[in-house]
Amino acid sequence: MARTKNGKNRRTLPAEFDRPWVSKLIPIAGFIVVCLGLAWFFESQATTTIIFVRHTDTNLAATSSNPRLNELGRQRAELLANIIQNIDVVAGVDAIYASDHWRTQETAGPIAERLGIEVQTRDHYLFEPFMEQLLADHKGEIVLVVTLSDALAPLVEELHGSKNVPEMTPGEYGNIYIVTIPWFGKVKTLRLRYDFYENPNQRVLGPFSGLPG
Repeated sequence: MARTKNGKNRRTLPAEFDRPWVSKLIPIAGFIVVCLGLAWFFESQATTTIIFVRHTDTNLAATSSNPRLNELGRQRAELLANIIQNIDVVAGVDAIYASDHWRTQETAGPIAERLGIEVQTRDHYLFEPFMEQLLADHKGEIVLVVTLSDALAPLVEELHGSKNVPEMTPGEYGNIYIVTIPWFGKVKTLRLRYDFYENPNQRVLGPFSGLPG
């Protein structure tokens, strides 16, 4: 303990703290801590991506209220799996949802088997609670939803995506809608198409045919 000129005791700091570089390290360390905290925060608020597809081909003349895929539909489901399997080069799809209809379950089957993901079943006509639950459970992930033609547009709209999803014709199966929901900014909706190269009866599968006109 040292004394000042007026005789009062003055506390003496240890030598390692009585140096100029120590006072400079303190704000640097604080800056690093803040940067790490911000990095963790923004990572936890990552963009969520929802991929919507209609089930693949069924027999249009079928009288059943719950038809299964026909041969062409099974081929198209494999083609869809080829595309979805590598849609993200880093992580891939994290979860798959289908309705309780045979045609959506069978469409989701090939990609679920390839990725080793269990298909989760939900009522897709409960638009608001279904989307709320999906966003809460899969924040920052990529999710595939295989649904019915009349449910697809309302589900996209529920995410504040496009309100201009065109009505699908009975034989229209090759659309993919990708909705990205960022933590901050505008929700975006991409519409892509996938189809066979030429004549589907030849069982030749092809990749995306490009953006629709």
